[in-house]
Amino acid sequence: MGAAVGPEVTLFKPGDEVYYAGDISRPGSNSELQLVDERIVARKPTTMDFAQAAAIPLTAITAWEAYFDRMKIDPAGRHRGKSLLIIGGAGGVGSIGIQIAKVVAGLKVIATASRPETVAWVKELGADHVVDHSQRLRPQIEALGLRAVDYIANFNDTDRYWEQMGDLIAPQGAVCMIVGSHGPLAQDAVRGKSATVCWELMFTRPRFKTPDMIEQHRLLARVAELIDAKKIRGTLRETLRPINAANLRAAHAKLESGSTIGKLVVAGWGA
Repeated sequence: MGAAVGPEVTLFKPGDEVYYAGDISRPGSNSELQLVDERIVARKPTTMDFAQAAAIPLTAITAWEAYFDRMKIDPAGRHRGKSLLIIGGAGGVGSIGIQIAKVVAGLKVIATASRPETVAWVKELGADHVVDHSQRLRPQIEALGLRAVDYIANFNDTDRYWEQMGDLIAPQGAVCMIVGSHGPLAQDAVRGKSATVCWELMFTRPRFKTPDMIEQHRLLARVAELIDAKKIRGTLRETLRPINAANLRAAHAKLESGSTIGKLVVAGWGA
């Protein structure tokens, strides 16, 4: 909830219930109060409490920007029916990304998951097909009747899937990644297909104060509308209370395990 606003703020007033992902160049992510630019903030979904809302912005911004800003998918539905492979479908970004791809862009979503509980989760979120990322992807994609996919959003390990992405991406398709590589990435496969290769980092706009920073406010407002209209659901799966050093350590350990489903939130000041 907004405690105070600066003299140049025009979008909000004290007391407004807001949500945002923050700015990596500002300290205070574990603090009770934060100072944040209004251009990367929006009013939180009215149908969510603060813990549920806190699980949304970072992942929603990442998926939205990956699709519509980086891979140039049309949010108005001009690419409806095109195929999108989401690697890491059950994670935080994948969980909201499946829904945004389906609801906003009308894409045919193929999500990866490897455990019964994650397979069930991505299907619940609307994935049209599920493939196992612990196995070779091409035979599974071909079993769906496809030789290639139009778009690939890799929300997991870049190095592990790079070769397979180059093999699977359609000529003149687009690949977007969010995890940096540990070594050089051979370009021949994607170059030969004239495929777009791009990266998404949702902190880029606030870090560099780009002229279009306000787009994060706008997309978060749109996501809130979709949530309140029950077209997109929340991705919060676990909440640790209260906010203290022990629970922050526990939360980081869970995330570093690489096996979390959806989002984890630490909540409850002063408890």
